Amino acid sequence: MLEIDFEKENKAILQEYKELLRISYQTLTPEDKKLIRKAFDVAMDAHKDQRRKSGEAYFFHPIAVAKIVASEIGLGATAIAAALMHDVVEDTPITVEDIEKMFNPKVAQLVEGLTKISKVQKEMNVSMQAENFRKMLLTLNDDVRVILIKIADRLHNMQTLDTMDNYKQVKIASETLYIYAPLAHRLGLYKIKNKLEDLGLKYTEPEIYNDIVSKLKETKEEQDAYIKDISDVLKKTLDEEKMDYIIKGRPKSIYSIYRKMKAQGVGFDEVYDKFALRIVYKSNPHEEKFLAWKIYSIVTDHYRPSPSRLRDWISSPKTTGYEALHITVMGPKGRWVEVQIRSERMDEIAEKGYAAHYKYKQGGSEDSGLDVWLNLLKEALENPETNAVDFVEDFKMNLYSKEIFVFTPKGEIKSLPKGATSLDFAFSIHSEIGIRTRGTRVNGKLVPLNHELKSGDQIEIITSQYQKPTINWLDYVTTSRAKNKIKNVLNENTKKIAEEGKELLTRKLKHLKITLSESVVNELVNFFKLKTSLDLFYRVGVGAIENQQLKDYAAQKSNTFINFFKSKIKRSASTANDDIHKQVLNTNYDMLVFGADQDKLDYKLSSCCSPIPGDEVFGFITINEGIKVHKKDCPNAISLQSNYAYRIIPAKWIDSSQQEFKAILHITGMDTIGLTNKLTKVISDNMNVNIQSISLSGDAGIFKGQITVIVQNNTILKKLIDNIKKIDGIDKVSREYKN
Repeated sequence: MLEIDFEKENKAILQEYKELLRISYQTLTPEDKKLIRKAFDVAMDAHKDQRRKSGEAYFFHPIAVAKIVASEIGLGATAIAAALMHDVVEDTPITVEDIEKMFNPKVAQLVEGLTKISKVQKEMNVSMQAENFRKMLLTLNDDVRVILIKIADRLHNMQTLDTMDNYKQVKIASETLYIYAPLAHRLGLYKIKNKLEDLGLKYTEPEIYNDIVSKLKETKEEQDAYIKDISDVLKKTLDEEKMDYIIKGRPKSIYSIYRKMKAQGVGFDEVYDKFALRIVYKSNPHEEKFLAWKIYSIVTDHYRPSPSRLRDWISSPKTTGYEALHITVMGPKGRWVEVQIRSERMDEIAEKGYAAHYKYKQGGSEDSGLDVWLNLLKEALENPETNAVDFVEDFKMNLYSKEIFVFTPKGEIKSLPKGATSLDFAFSIHSEIGIRTRGTRVNGKLVPLNHELKSGDQIEIITSQYQKPTINWLDYVTTSRAKNKIKNVLNENTKKIAEEGKELLTRKLKHLKITLSESVVNELVNFFKLKTSLDLFYRVGVGAIENQQLKDYAAQKSNTFINFFKSKIKRSASTANDDIHKQVLNTNYDMLVFGADQDKLDYKLSSCCSPIPGDEVFGFITINEGIKVHKKDCPNAISLQSNYAYRIIPAKWIDSSQQEFKAILHITGMDTIGLTNKLTKVISDNMNVNIQSISLSGDAGIFKGQITVIVQNNTILKKLIDNIKKIDGIDKVSREYKN
């Protein structure tokens, strides 16, 4: 009985192998077929004793993945061979070195990339999942095919998820919707993206999924008849025009119907455009655009279009390389129908994404959207500052986001993610322009740097060589490219201030008869409870360490009795020195602020999750106990946020020494010539002070003014007030305190 089973299984495996060669999108040479056969034999032998949970031979899985890679993604022999062996190194004694000897470095590199991704723990929390995702994308630096094979692997796993335990099904399906479906979408694999989303829904929301599937079956006959009615009308005219085309009618994906139901808050029957009509025409490259608009004209002669729902992806292709004309027309019985018009080339790019893109790309001088995207990704991955979860969130933000198209002053078109601001636009032109941005004009009107852009906006950037980014800029941008650049510049500025702080500290200590040396730096770092010398110099540079505090240190240093005991309990110099000389500014989270204006309010830390400084948190306004602060991953967070969203207040921990504050100064004096000039000069000469607003008035020789400045701490403000008082004619300077 067992022998027959093996025989039957081997026959089925050989059948699958033949089909793999037959359905390949690329034309395989005899050499290619030899390579695939060798990979097939190696993998079959390596996996011969393995079984899947369903009981079938494990080797059916690698063949299925290779078939998806060959046919649906359309990659060549190297990738097909790697797909056949994608689990060999992980699950069997064969090593990457063995594969390199048996095949070639390229196949080995792909298998190694796939093995790296799989090695991360199977049971992982969000941060591990994010780290896994980051590792996966790092392989893009070497070869995007690793990701494409991984997507094929995930698709087959989703197709065979039935035998898994329920909790595993939900976990894998959620991960698929969270990471793999948008990734497939961004790489232009729309067909695979739809399959992944539908299967993801099947396991995360089984009732809704089954309900939509059964309703689609019930209405299938009616839908087919409806599509036939429209097709017959269009065929007649297209044939008269001697067009070479095919018309396909297809229902929208289950997931897209579900998304519409959710977004519009309606039931299945109220979603009107549940299916689309696709017209795919044959054309030479020169006539593609002309024929697309000719077909558009024929369709709209018969059916009234909705002007707001015309999408011209031919003139402005998506960054995935997708091209098509999408129109929504009013069909028979008053129903909206989407019609997609594509040439055969565009259709292949839409189905195969990457592979077709490169097949049709004729050494193009312009970077394709995909190349640009991979380069941006590379830039983000190479930034060592980013932590994994932030990276995934940033990446997903750029990944998921619908695009907007905006114009430069010269009329060049640029694509940005939805939600991008005018400052994002500046960074998308060039990092140096972003850093020097002083203001932005949108459609001729001056707007704030955090102004959200809309498709069709024309943006002009006003730069100044004196402009520098501030920490607030991180709140003004949404793209990861802009955020990374701003963080890098802020770090450079910090080091500059620290250098100035070191010189200042040397001078101040000289007055106190102390010479700045390595041991003095160590003592000061310990005295002020800091971690590194950079922390110390930076705080001196911004004025956070006052003269009196240095005097206290000097007094303690001269107390020999205390020093005697200190020397007894002094920690070992080597460990202290290693940490102290790290060129890192430690963020000392010592203050909690609330809301967009970063207000300082009274609060209590909740006992359910006990947040500590540095945690990601939010405030919850209670009825009797004021504001309670919870961690974002607190067990009660989801229920509080979903049931009492109106009582949630954003909150974050900050380092007060790196924080900027607003201060309002009232000034009175005698109105003398050039007073305004002197006043603004004193303020702008004061390092680390920015004027936010200024209003001055004179009346019968008396001068009154109100100035709002942004400063980093009280020491800088006191110094500024002292300098203003020295101006000839100034009588009084007072600070306004709001109740």
